[in-house]
Amino acid sequence: MNNILILLISFFLISVNQGLISKQLPFESKPNIVLVITDDQGYGPIGKHGNSWIKTPNLDKLHDQSTRFERFLVSPTCSPTRAALMSGRHPMKNGITHTILERERMALSTVTLPQILKNAGYNSGIFGKWHLGDEEEYQPHNRGFDEAFIHGAGGIGQKFNCSCADVPGNKYFDPVIRHNGSFVKTKGYCTDVFFTAGLGWIKKMSEEKKPFFAYITTNAPHGPFIAPPQNAKRFTDLGFSERDAGFYGMIENIDQNMGKLMNKLDEWDLSKDTILIFMSDNGSVGSMVREGSKLGKDSEGKIMEGFNAGMKGAKGSADEGGVRVPFFVRWQGKFVAGREIEKISAHIDLLPTLAEIAGVKKLPKGQIEGCSLVPLLKNPKANWKDRYLFTQGARWKTGSEPTDHMWKRFAVRNERFRLVENSLYDMKKDPSQTTNVAEDYPQVVKSMRKAYEQFWKETRPFMINEDVPMSSTRPYHVEYAKQLEEGIPKWKPPSL
Repeated sequence: MNNILILLISFFLISVNQGLISKQLPFESKPNIVLVITDDQGYGPIGKHGNSWIKTPNLDKLHDQSTRFERFLVSPTCSPTRAALMSGRHPMKNGITHTILERERMALSTVTLPQILKNAGYNSGIFGKWHLGDEEEYQPHNRGFDEAFIHGAGGIGQKFNCSCADVPGNKYFDPVIRHNGSFVKTKGYCTDVFFTAGLGWIKKMSEEKKPFFAYITTNAPHGPFIAPPQNAKRFTDLGFSERDAGFYGMIENIDQNMGKLMNKLDEWDLSKDTILIFMSDNGSVGSMVREGSKLGKDSEGKIMEGFNAGMKGAKGSADEGGVRVPFFVRWQGKFVAGREIEKISAHIDLLPTLAEIAGVKKLPKGQIEGCSLVPLLKNPKANWKDRYLFTQGARWKTGSEPTDHMWKRFAVRNERFRLVENSLYDMKKDPSQTTNVAEDYPQVVKSMRKAYEQFWKETRPFMINEDVPMSSTRPYHVEYAKQLEEGIPKWKPPSL
């Protein structure tokens, strides 16, 4: 009997060590995934990040419920970040070096996150901004998404001298939206509409008991800065300009919708089975968050100033303030609430992280550059190899040779240092980048420049959109005109 007991104990210990006991497995089931990404919000305009006057009670609540990656880095502008999220590799390796001029189109050879999740049984839906190509073959309903409810171009109503253009004359209120390849006329403010559409699809997937990936991607608070009147009024009453009031009003409207989302996940008993992620696509708009800028006054007459959490740089910059964004990850009962992770992480890490959590067995060969963040989600003190992360602002003039711009608007980051062109900053001691320490650490500069040079050499052949001629048509304009002859149906909001 004693021998049997010893054998049972030995088996138990071996099982625990080898991860054979169910509780020791990484994850017992495939969670649903909801990823919310805002446009141009950045890190600073959240109450819990130290902004003393913006009201974001729901994001503050999510902040406290989440494991937070405090040094989560993206690209300086939107299309590049979105391509990295969808691919798990640097955006320029998806052919993206701009946000317009045919250089925002994600290479058709790229295997996307929803295509990868499909192999694990997931359905995927996108609600809001795509911005990775408006031509039919580039659209999300042809890139792995089962449900696509989006506007065109990089913003509602935008148009450029290329294929990148939304429905002509489209507005933030009652926008025309492309729903699974056909246009519908919606009713209401754009951000409210996107969240409502996303929630309706989430409810449908939950009723069908299908694991899902919901990508809710707002065009707010990108310019033009148009918020619902009730959200903007709070700021104009405080003395903000209409432009500034629009920006911050849009963020407070996003916060309200985040509250609605979290409440519905609770109501539908989905919170414990759903990973909820909140992030932004790049740093804040500089004019809105530049410290020292005067925006308004509070009830006691105190000046409300721009706030960027002490960082240098904003949207478009290779400095920390141009690429650091919030990254909240909540999975109740699985990831520790209120935990901060200081290790650098990035947009290229999202795909391998979600793939591992979803139980994806095989990733596209040679595509994935990011690292799964699961070890850090489970243990912030896990062994984590230092690495270089590369930023390139790109956006050079079409027709010019990219290599001529190689050493401009670039940065290299590791756990301690950020090299921005010819300046080196010790981010541990000097997170605000006030002192150039390049002369103190010449070997660090040399090593980072060498690594960047190798990165560029590997990346240049992937920049396949550089010599593509400008399209003579705007796909959204053409398709909208065709459908207009038959009439644009009204979109029926889902019952929530």
